[in-house]
Amino acid sequence: MILGNGYGRFAASVNSLVTVLLCLLIGSGLMGMGQAHAQAAPIRIAILGDSLTAGYGVKPAEAVPVRLQAALKADGRNVEILNHGVSGDTTAGGLDRVDWMLADKPDIVIVELGANDALRGIDPATTERNLEAIVTKLKDAKVTVWLTGMLAPRNLGPQYASSFDGIYKKLADKHGLPLYPFFLEGVAQDPALNQADGIHPNPKGVDVVVKNLLPFMNKSLDDYAASVRRPARP
Repeated sequence: MILGNGYGRFAASVNSLVTVLLCLLIGSGLMGMGQAHAQAAPIRIAILGDSLTAGYGVKPAEAVPVRLQAALKADGRNVEILNHGVSGDTTAGGLDRVDWMLADKPDIVIVELGANDALRGIDPATTERNLEAIVTKLKDAKVTVWLTGMLAPRNLGPQYASSFDGIYKKLADKHGLPLYPFFLEGVAQDPALNQADGIHPNPKGVDVVVKNLLPFMNKSLDDYAASVRRPARP
């Protein structure tokens, strides 16, 4: 009886220890699953833009945001790119849409606006004020901002072009923003890469835009990951 009681107490102690260890292991596993799930959440990138973002004249699957997301995923990036492009939109229109876009809770916003301002000959000072207001509003909302530049049509004269073209670097320097200098780099004025209007990229042109954007996107994503202590390639 004494031996039996001793064994029973020993067995109970072992069972209690095993139970504690199992709880710790299960708890650690659940915590690890939670961390893995958190790391698996994609980086949400919204592009606030005009027809160049919206995908004017091409199929929805051929728009820049869709193709760019696919290219980044092929590079191992866990991203979701939200298309907030509106054809014909100016910087004033983009400013009006900021709150609506923020409802999607993006981590990063790429501002792609200004082409329609230049096509309409809007005073570059007005364009600059609108873009700065957009940037300020996004920063106040604790959203990371990246900027893409645009060039004015040369038929508006050298003074207008100089004033307009310089807006983007000025704002990028002032606010410390990553800047992709010209959204249509390698595509503008190439008939083979544009639609009949000579302004909007065709599907081949979209592919060139995306290809040229990739180095900027990858570097900026690495910098973003470092700033929020997130794996560079989630």
